[in-house]
Amino acid sequence: MSTHKIFFAGSGGQGVLLIGQMVTYAAMLEDKASTFFPSYGPEMRGGTANCTVVVSEKNVSCPLIYEADYVVAMNLPSLIKFEPLVKPGGVLVLNTSTTTQKAERTDIKVLEVAANDLALELGNMRVSNVIMLGALVRATGVVSESSIEKVIDELIAKRRPEMREINVQAFNLWKE
Repeated sequence: MSTHKIFFAGSGGQGVLLIGQMVTYAAMLEDKASTFFPSYGPEMRGGTANCTVVVSEKNVSCPLIYEADYVVAMNLPSLIKFEPLVKPGGVLVLNTSTTTQKAERTDIKVLEVAANDLALELGNMRVSNVIMLGALVRATGVVSESSIEKVIDELIAKRRPEMREINVQAFNLWKE
């Protein structure tokens, strides 16, 4: 039985809590146990935002983690603060559009994704988080791609149908 511990981090407004929820809901669609534990600063936008997601084949007893299998860092402060959280052999997904600094560790796999630049090419900056989610899912298999597409329909397209297609494109954009 496998357990995946994931940490998503960025600034408020970057959609890190949304993609954490998306992984959690996708895991539930796959009959896996999952937890979602958000944390954010008091600012509306621009403050800190992060969340912990645990996905497992067995019940999850605690949503807190002290070491992550995967970290998604949407900005430089998140890279600096949370790169040490990745366990040796784990994966760091780094948004290179928001930082010129590289990951320092050599004992982890680093996926460099220019998510903001790719989102601009798609014509909507707000989907950079979903591009990062696509990179994470393809690199780790934590949940299936089809489950994420179902979650896009449930979480995004039901409220804003016009955003469905661009979110699906964003999710499918990154290929390793």
